[in-house]
Amino acid sequence: MSEENGSGNTERKPIGGELVIPVVAFIFTLYYFWTIVDVPWSAQVSAFFVGTILIGLIGAFVFKCVGRIRSGEASLQIGPLFAPKSYVPKRLALLGLTLGFIFFVQYLGFTITVFLFLSGAMLLLSNGQKKVFIISLSAILSLAGWALFIWAFNTRFPAGPFENMMKGLL
Repeated sequence: MSEENGSGNTERKPIGGELVIPVVAFIFTLYYFWTIVDVPWSAQVSAFFVGTILIGLIGAFVFKCVGRIRSGEASLQIGPLFAPKSYVPKRLALLGLTLGFIFFVQYLGFTITVFLFLSGAMLLLSNGQKKVFIISLSAILSLAGWALFIWAFNTRFPAGPFENMMKGLL
């Protein structure tokens, strides 16, 4: 619903910032489809199924947003994406952690990079509180990810020092 300002006029809710993740997800899905060309057909079917569902959900969300904009209830302004201003440094730090993950996963491997990303993100979001809990949880989750994806499912995630050591031990 539109909100009234003090003069009786209705203000349209800015929803442009809400479209950032769906747009990036759409681009990622197209990239995902492009990268599965050379995999076995069974993996292609699964990937296409998941990607199609994601694109359908994005389409439904965009359709809803367009309806809100056409009705005058919303606008494409992105102001709230940068408000409150005190959140911007944390958001940029999370973006930096994500980009760091993407860059370093090829060198440090899946397990170590997931541990560092989870630890960094949770410590950032909690303002450094409960450090022992966060480090422990990050270790458990990254080891569980290794056990499930690399050891049990034998996926081809980037191998680093930890994965190479465990391959030698097992």
